[in-house]
Amino acid sequence: MKKSILIIVILINSIVCAQNSISNDFKKNTGWSPVGDKIKTEWASKITPENVWSDYPRPQMVRSKWKNLNGLWDYTILHRMPRERVVPIKYEDKILVPFSLESSLSGVGKELLPVEILWYRTKFDITEWVDKEIILHFGAVDYKSTLYINGVEVGTHIGGNDPFSYNITSFINSKELQELELSVWDPSDTGIQPRGKQTLRPRGIWYSAVSGIWQTVWLEAVEKTHVNQLNILSDIDEKKIKIELDLENSDGNEKYLIKIGIGETTLVNQTYDLKEALNIEMPNPKLWSPDYPNLYDIEIIVQRNGKILDKITSYFAMRKIGLGKDKNGFIKLFLNNKELFHWGTLDQGWWPDGLLTPPSSEAMIYDMKVLKDLGFNTIRKHLKVEPSIFYHEADKLGFLLWQDMPAGFLHNHHPEQHVSPGDEEDWNRPIESSILFKQEWKNIIDHLKFFSSIVVWVPFNEGMGQFQSKEITNWTKNHDPSRLVNGISGWQDRGVGDFIDLHQYPGPGMEPPSQNEGRAIVLGEFGGYGLPVVNHMWNQTKKNWGYRVSKTLDSYIKDYNEVVFNLHGEIARGLAGAIYTQTSDVEIEVNGILTYDRKVTKLPIATTKKIHDQLFNDFKKAKFIIEDSEINKRSKKISYQTPPSNWELNLNNELHFQFKEFPVHLKVGNSVYSYENFEIDEIPNNLALKFYGNGEVTISINGEKVLEKYLRTKRHYDDINLSNHIHTLKTGMNNITFKIKNPTENSQFDYGLYIF
Repeated sequence: MKKSILIIVILINSIVCAQNSISNDFKKNTGWSPVGDKIKTEWASKITPENVWSDYPRPQMVRSKWKNLNGLWDYTILHRMPRERVVPIKYEDKILVPFSLESSLSGVGKELLPVEILWYRTKFDITEWVDKEIILHFGAVDYKSTLYINGVEVGTHIGGNDPFSYNITSFINSKELQELELSVWDPSDTGIQPRGKQTLRPRGIWYSAVSGIWQTVWLEAVEKTHVNQLNILSDIDEKKIKIELDLENSDGNEKYLIKIGIGETTLVNQTYDLKEALNIEMPNPKLWSPDYPNLYDIEIIVQRNGKILDKITSYFAMRKIGLGKDKNGFIKLFLNNKELFHWGTLDQGWWPDGLLTPPSSEAMIYDMKVLKDLGFNTIRKHLKVEPSIFYHEADKLGFLLWQDMPAGFLHNHHPEQHVSPGDEEDWNRPIESSILFKQEWKNIIDHLKFFSSIVVWVPFNEGMGQFQSKEITNWTKNHDPSRLVNGISGWQDRGVGDFIDLHQYPGPGMEPPSQNEGRAIVLGEFGGYGLPVVNHMWNQTKKNWGYRVSKTLDSYIKDYNEVVFNLHGEIARGLAGAIYTQTSDVEIEVNGILTYDRKVTKLPIATTKKIHDQLFNDFKKAKFIIEDSEINKRSKKISYQTPPSNWELNLNNELHFQFKEFPVHLKVGNSVYSYENFEIDEIPNNLALKFYGNGEVTISINGEKVLEKYLRTKRHYDDINLSNHIHTLKTGMNNITFKIKNPTENSQFDYGLYIF
């Protein structure tokens, strides 16, 4: 045995040495290799400094003259403050842009501390762009950056999630190679800036910090007069589009030649005067939807006196998002004037090798295609802004996107910055930080509003840095009236926006429609079942967690199917959308449908899609046959004394039961028993339960056990679908009994029963 173990150890050491040797040789040949011993995706092995993120980065407005600056740059870290330029700067090593300093794929894997400054340097050649305006674009840099071209300061940008650009024409010199330097300061979670899920102390739902450049850096050449921004608004009711063009350096004599087509068919080929409103009729429009993501192509040529000044290609969709009443009178989400249930995942967008930066566009799109194959039609992009390519792919695949604003607050130091359930007041955010937050949110919306797949803006999540929430929700709605606004996703609602959004793990739960008239009822987060998969975990030495952890793959699939099945009754009660947590594992959080390295899909594709398809069934409106006390307090029969065995079959003796107003208290160590009689005229199609309580719960109908499991609810009722037990019902009088043993915490107990 000892000899066998020794051989295994030698083999492992040999493999590690071989891998290190390969990595060192690769770095010697290319100047770069991934670092660290964490798991990686299959796409990591395909990356080279020459091919890294080489896709055209702005699919919403494409020009022919552009240059990708991604690749190996020089970098150094200055271990001192303040942040002013120090000359000369000695660059110590190479970093692969656009991966953040902390990531494996950057080739560095170092943490940037708030007292340090990260400096970048690269050189580029634009000698072929004579007499052109040169625009330098940054997809995203976290957090505060200052740009220098040929040693001269160009400008400073503040914000870690929004793209920005500089016209660097006046900073270009006559040399063949131009020098670009960028300094970056990032306070991470020692500051209150928008940072999403980043922290210097990763744990639980908080992940590794990301600093510096983390999206594509690129150049383009334009004429002095050029299109600066493009947005296309569709109106399916009036069958037209409105083109909004921001034309830089116009003299008022320009014309637009606009060509529109779909497939091989040309629909528009017309010249418009600059002063004309670009309202173009679109007869017989092909509407965009998750099932039919139809996209129109458009080409715009800017001319002056017959000379072409700019030429861009783009696309758009004809679609409309809004609220409406369904046949049962519930407020639902409508797409193209038809009700559509939003069924999606919470999508963090984190990667083991690139952290916030996907290893490639191919990797990023892989996630989306798996979700599509599974039957999801929605993605909630959670506390992160992706590269434009992500949103373009969502347009092409037909996803409905809920776009979050990345949260920002001082983590775990000041509780008032984190609004808890029941808090009457928002955080009184400092004025300067408030201004920066609002400006970054505006920049994000202005950048992303082009993409038709985005149908919901989400300014705040779970009280994280929640401030002026009424004002910001209303501002968001006014700034972009073409979309819905989920002002506060989870926890402390302020009565504004188009949604009332509840979070419940594992759930599902929902707010009552009768108390939230005029707004859609959605479940912004639920589920969270975890399954750690050996050899596909970020850190196998730590406790990998989910909101509930399944012990085996079979139990994971069973748990997942059950929690989705439980949504049926909520849809019948008016639920308009639900977001399951989550797309993939993230670091030690293992509640993803995909493992963190994307090498394992935990759910079987075909059978899971069939289960998801049932969410779009036409359920009857729910009718309560036993009312719970969420709206009005109710009295039900209750006993704290242990009844005889088989008491469920002999309820006429009344035992020790008495009528008492619910909800009633549950105390640790005290069992509780309850029953109710109910009458039905005919056997329904479906049956479901609203439940609040915790402990080992046994539920029987007419003496037959229909549920026996540990349940634990907090803040909201859970819905439990009992439709598989319809056979226990009979016309006339029925009864349902509850036994709760060993409550694990002091709480309340209540229930309701409904058919649908």
